[in-house]
Parts: sequence; structure tokens; C-alpha cells
Amino acid sequence: MSRSIVNDMDDTTSPGRFGVPGRRSFARGWFIGGGISLIWTFPTLLSVWEVPDLAANLIGTLIVAVFAAVFLLSVPFARRTTSGWRRLIPAAVMFALSLSLAPWIGGDVRWMWTFVGVAVAVSSVARRPTWILVLLLSAASFIVGVWSGADTFTNVLSSAIILSISIMMLSFVQNITTLERLRATQEQVAELAAERERSRVARDVHDILGHSLTVITVKAELAGRLMDAGSPAARDEVAQIEQLARGALADVRATVHGYRGVSISGELAAARAALESAGVAAELPGSTDQVPSDRRELAGWVVREAVKAFDSP
Repeated sequence: MSRSIVNDMDDTTSPGRFGVPGRRSFARGWFIGGGISLIWTFPTLLSVWEVPDLAANLIGTLIVAVFAAVFLLSVPFARRTTSGWRRLIPAAVMFALSLSLAPWIGGDVRWMWTFVGVAVAVSSVARRPTWILVLLLSAASFIVGVWSGADTFTNVLSSAIILSISIMMLSFVQNITTLERLRATQEQVAELAAERERSRVARDVHDILGHSLTVITVKAELAGRLMDAGSPAARDEVAQIEQLARGALADVRATVHGYRGVSISGELAAARAALESAGVAAELPGSTDQVPSDRRELAGWVVREAVKAFDSP
């Protein structure tokens, strides 16, 4: 019925908020499941109304209603509270409210303690304190049953129900905690992968455009001077600028798609790194501006196969 983030009594990490979409769906699930389970308070209400006193009946009904409300609010309270022991306040309030019903139902108040045990289990405290509290609650149920004169079978049944359901809820909470932590870890890994990919793309774009833009700038200045001088060579410079721009644009498009495939720029960088790691000082070109844009992939394959041939025995 509950999902918990914190499983340590001394943990001060901020708990989840219902403002997050996942928290809203969880809140609906808890209120629905917890609300359905409150049907088991109906026998208590019947016992309260067996007393021939309307005022007493109304007071007893109010106590049961407050008990149910505190039970439903136990999980939201635990998830919004940073202190471990404070998360047990709803369970303590429920226990006190159940004792206040003793004038109406006597020792049968122990049947309300199953809800108290669940409130302890979903309070997001550590395993050991939860086990201790649930065991004490189960033992108290048995003792109250003996004190009120109930038969042994009923006492054992009451204690077993409190213990089993509470421990079952504790195991469920811990499983959900593990799943949430795994989900959070997956999100962090995805964020790191996205950040690494952004860094790679930025680095590749910088490597691709850095030299090309520098050459384009120089050639554009030269073409402008040639035009001012009326030289026919200006047309050739403009054509070279166009070729450089097209080649740089093709590399940028391939990089933005995330898979550059095989390009001369990337293969030269990979070849330089591979040869340096092998202790080989390779003299490789620093730019690929002279390679036509439609032949850069082919040139990349040539460099790749050449490095493979060098590495093969």
C-alpha cells in the first residue's frame, strides 16, 4: 500500500513530494488501498454503537473517524518528514486513539492495532526499529487478550495478524524503495550519458568547424581584396570557399545526427590516437579541406583500413 524513499532512521534526505507526477499517482494508490482496508473498522463501529448512549456513541464514532484519517495521512506525513522518529507520530496517535476506545470495546481494541502496525511499517524508519515495534505490538495484543479473558486461539490469531500484515507491508515498502533507487540511478545514468553525448557533439563540432572557419575567413578576406583589385582569381577563391563550406556543413550534419559514420576528420583523429598509444609518431595532415566533400567518407575508410593493416601482425 505504500512506497518509501528513505529506509534509514538517521537519514535526513528530503522525502518525495506529491507535486511530482509519479508522487501524485502514488498518493492516489495509497488513499484508495488504505481507504478500502478501513472497511475492517466497521466491526469496531458496531461494537461502539452497542452502548445505549447516543452521546457516547457519537464520541466513539468520532474517535474511529479520526483514527481512520490519521491512518490515511500516515504515508504523506512520513514522506514529508525528514526526522526518522517523527515519522512514527501517526502510529503513536493511532495507538493512543485505539486505547481511548477501551470504555466502549474493552480488550477488543487490539483488533485496531493491525492498522497501527501497518502505520509503523510504512513510516520509512529502519528495519530494526520497525521489527522491534511490531513485535512489541503483537506481544501487547496477546497480553491484552489474556487480561480480557479471550481464548488462546483468538489471542494467537490477533497477534499473528498484526505481525504478518505489518511485516508484509515492511517488505513491500523495502521492495518499492529498491525499485525507486534503481529508477533514480537509471535516470542519473541517462543524464550522464546525455551530458557526455552533448560534450562529444560540441567537441566534434568545434574540431570540424574550427579550422574550416579559419580558412574560410582568410579566403574570404583574400577574395575581397582580389575583387577590389579586379583580379579574375577572386572567382577561384570564392569557389574554394563554397567547397570548404559545403564540406564543413556535411560534417556538422553527420555529427549532429550522432553517428558520423566514417569521415576523414574522425578517422584521422582516431588514427592519431591509436598510433600514439602504440608509440608511433605519425605525420598526419591537420586539416581535410583539400578533400572534396563527396569523397570524405571514402577517404575515411582508406585511413581506417590503413591503420588496421598497420596494427595487424
